[in-house]
Amino acid sequence: MKKMLDLLGKKALLLLIILAIGVSCTDDLDVTPEDDDDFTAEKFYENPQAYRMFLAKLYLGLAKAGNGEGDGGEDLAGIRNDFSPYLRAFYTLQQLPTDESVIAWQDGNLPSMNTHTWTSNNEFIYVMYSRTFYQISLANEFLRQSTPEKIGSRNVDPAILSDMPSYRAEARFLRALSLYHAMDLFGKVPIVTENDPVGFFYPQQREKLEVFNYIKDELIAIDADLKESRTNEYGRVDKIAAKMLLAKLYLNAEVYIGQDKYAEAATALEPVLNSSYQIANVPYKYLFMADNDVNGAQNEFIFPVRFDGQYTTSGGTNYLVHASILSSMNASDFGVDGGWKGLRARRELVNKFADVTGASDNRAMFHTTGQSLDIASIADETQGYGVTKWTNKKSDGSNGSNPSGAFVDTDFPLFRLGDAYLMYAELAARGHGSLSQAVTYVNALRTRANAGTVGQADLTLDFILAERSRELYWECHRRQDLIRFGKFTGGSYLWQWKGNSANGAPISDHLKLFPIPDRAKAANPTLVQNTGY
Repeated sequence: MKKMLDLLGKKALLLLIILAIGVSCTDDLDVTPEDDDDFTAEKFYENPQAYRMFLAKLYLGLAKAGNGEGDGGEDLAGIRNDFSPYLRAFYTLQQLPTDESVIAWQDGNLPSMNTHTWTSNNEFIYVMYSRTFYQISLANEFLRQSTPEKIGSRNVDPAILSDMPSYRAEARFLRALSLYHAMDLFGKVPIVTENDPVGFFYPQQREKLEVFNYIKDELIAIDADLKESRTNEYGRVDKIAAKMLLAKLYLNAEVYIGQDKYAEAATALEPVLNSSYQIANVPYKYLFMADNDVNGAQNEFIFPVRFDGQYTTSGGTNYLVHASILSSMNASDFGVDGGWKGLRARRELVNKFADVTGASDNRAMFHTTGQSLDIASIADETQGYGVTKWTNKKSDGSNGSNPSGAFVDTDFPLFRLGDAYLMYAELAARGHGSLSQAVTYVNALRTRANAGTVGQADLTLDFILAERSRELYWECHRRQDLIRFGKFTGGSYLWQWKGNSANGAPISDHLKLFPIPDRAKAANPTLVQNTGY
């Protein structure tokens, strides 16, 4: 039990992950949920820590492909384990179709994500669709199993029992998060809750307004049971995470439901900005290093997806670090065992910085040696600058915890306060906030990056969109941002290989949404395909 207490003191959520994948600290915790049926089996709940283990699985689902590794260890059948983690799939859909990123690999239908030529049989789109609803199904099962009646009939650790309102609220948050991602990416989607039948039935698609209102109502309802700002374990959500998601929902309301909700976004964002989270007083690069859970960056992370090189041996940041290392780069400089030679920056991202060396803005983190700026052939990994933002090095220069460097420790900040600062600036530019306060927020980020400060006259919407790219590139915001600013489709803003053209071409508005995957429609014939597919 001493080992458990040490882990709780140093890496609380890692304990959840260890328990969820079956590496127990003591014999009395030797429970391995090898498949999802364990979460419905009464024997599983004989363990006093069962609910903590189940909650771990909900968080773990954002990071890893499944409880195990390799063939047979994934949650989703029919696609390679390394392609199927939630965060990696999310990056594929939110970043590759934008002006920030391309990937050289020719696997399956992956190249179409670079060029907006995807179709409904794209397996990478199917992974993201399936991941969102798999997460929702797990959250629903947690809520079914944690009713007062169920808990009253089981041996539950007293500490967990007293914390159960927060556990249930966190499960509802994670369900709302995945439903939000599903709506953002696919539009009309089903709403499935713990009150729906368990087993075979066809959930019906709902209009976007109904989905929007459901997410909004859930985030408001769970506020009372979520923990106060930064009083939960690092990596678990609190009230501020829910407010941040609510603010994002309102910020994008014109896209989702055709209604201006900027005033509501500003109201939801206020407690985020006034919370105990703070802009990390560390170099910008520290936010993306292997010790970003302890090097000061964690003060800014409202909701990180946790990774550990010894236990979360797949997933989002492992992909971002390895796939960004090109033949002209040294893997040892990034604390890993090799590069996968895939991801590069598009020209338009690089050109948002006046100086690619980072001297005038430390956020410009590019590798140029042996690389061309222009991309005439996406499949050629020497075309397009490398990005050095993500690393498995710690701030003291040492490597992450995995001895071989095969997997990384770097956490992914799904929500961070720097994003909230730029959201406020955007809202102020749209007439819902103080421009003088917005300048203060923007300059706080620019000062950290050793970039020149700006004034109120600079805070146009075009500047803010570009500044969001400079601050948040490769953090899974760009597609959503471009759509909200009216720059993703059409021809008002072009970038290399937009519309499958080397110099960019206009694309249709229907591409703001991805298609409902063929495999999903085959499983649920009531689903109606999005317009244009």
